Amino acid sequence: MAPPFKKVLIANRGEIAVRVIRACHEMGIRTVAVYSEADRDALHVRYAHEAYLIGPPPSSESYLRIDKILDVAERSGAEAIHPGYGFLSENDAFARACRDAGIVFVGPPPEAMEAMGDKVRSRELMTKAGVAVVPGSPPLKDAKDAVRHAERIGYPVLLKAASGGGGKGMRVVRSSAEVPSLFAQAQGEARSSFGDETVFLEKFVERPRHIEVQVLADSRGSCVHFGERECSIQRRHQKLIEESPSPVIDAETRATIGAMAVTAAKACGYVSAGTVEMLRGADGAFYFMEMNTRLQVEHPVTEMVYGVDLVKAMIEIAGGAALPFTQDRIAARGHAIECRIIAEDPSRNFMPAPGTIRALRAPAGPGVRYDGGVYGGFTVPVEYDPLLAKLITWGGDRNEAAARMTRALDELRVDGVKTSIAFHRRVMTHPAFLAGELHTGFLEEHPELLSTETDPWLSEVAVLAAAVHHFRRLEQLSLRKPQAAAVSRASEWKRPSRSGWRR
Repeated sequence: MAPPFKKVLIANRGEIAVRVIRACHEMGIRTVAVYSEADRDALHVRYAHEAYLIGPPPSSESYLRIDKILDVAERSGAEAIHPGYGFLSENDAFARACRDAGIVFVGPPPEAMEAMGDKVRSRELMTKAGVAVVPGSPPLKDAKDAVRHAERIGYPVLLKAASGGGGKGMRVVRSSAEVPSLFAQAQGEARSSFGDETVFLEKFVERPRHIEVQVLADSRGSCVHFGERECSIQRRHQKLIEESPSPVIDAETRATIGAMAVTAAKACGYVSAGTVEMLRGADGAFYFMEMNTRLQVEHPVTEMVYGVDLVKAMIEIAGGAALPFTQDRIAARGHAIECRIIAEDPSRNFMPAPGTIRALRAPAGPGVRYDGGVYGGFTVPVEYDPLLAKLITWGGDRNEAAARMTRALDELRVDGVKTSIAFHRRVMTHPAFLAGELHTGFLEEHPELLSTETDPWLSEVAVLAAAVHHFRRLEQLSLRKPQAAAVSRASEWKRPSRSGWRR
């Protein structure tokens, strides 16, 4: 069967750009990469058939420049643009600009993005559709308005940016005294991150589980879901570990929240892959939180469990294809876990740790998938998200998936920069994780996971480093005394061995 497009431009970078490029290559589609000056040597630039420089390192001058990306699409003859995630992936103006230029946007229509991109508007839309939402407020005028609504809702509450995502512009407020400063912080972060300082309030659900449902819809009105993902292990509202299925969701609940997600997608006229994010309270109740109108970082765990390639499906749907399956034909198999390998130091509050990767060894073996975006010798830029790779494992059940992840993390080596590898290893063997006792405050409840003092792999590294240092000293000594070393080696050959043979 002929591919839906001859050439696709990937308007992104790093591991996600590589992921999309691989899917295109399998489909027989030529690929176009774009890159900033900081990414001249990036892996996605090397993988694509063509690559074009679009500006200096700041994303505002390169990856966020709609005009430059559309110019490359025109010059290269790309028929479609896949936005990946982050950058312009949820920018309805970009989707409209693509449509106006006669280029297919591999994602939802701009109208759906606009409706779900504004969290206040999406809450109103979901309420009309009969989807349960977390109690909240309209857009806030000022701190006094925030106090009034917070007292109506009841503390604690969560200040949230109306635009964007990724945990930006979010602050937990536990009393009226905290409102003025936290309101200013949330508003300022929203302004700098999304160019929109609008914030609103939601009831803060204590010890919730973050559950999200993957949906896929075509342009002909069909929409299905691929179960749920558990994304409760987070720091600063950003996910670190994801899995599918959730250890607390049974078949009946899965069908219920899946139907809720499909209703949400249809309510906004959604097309393509998207994710409906929900909170599960301690009482088991589910609340709609938001919809991410793009591919998610954690999409591989769904692919591993349900046997679907979501990136290929997005491209085929963008080309006009209908969904090749109905809901009754979709079935889960086994369990998958994903760890986000990031260039950050967990022991120092996840401080970014850019630098040059001296060497890299990817894991392999049964049930292991490595979606990487870097290589040995690559310098991790300071200007972008520090995500280096996604490590995914599959098992017949959750215990096997976790055991395989532990083994894969033992095999993975990234030398030269601090990473989250050791942290992930500790989580995989922690009793609370293995018992499925998760919630969004998991790391605050288990601060020992951020310590490096008892990590056995670090002890192994210390031993190896000491050994390397020792042998280098011996090598230096031998270089200082070449004649003595030569005599010593000669005498070794003359001295009989215990068996009587000369060596």
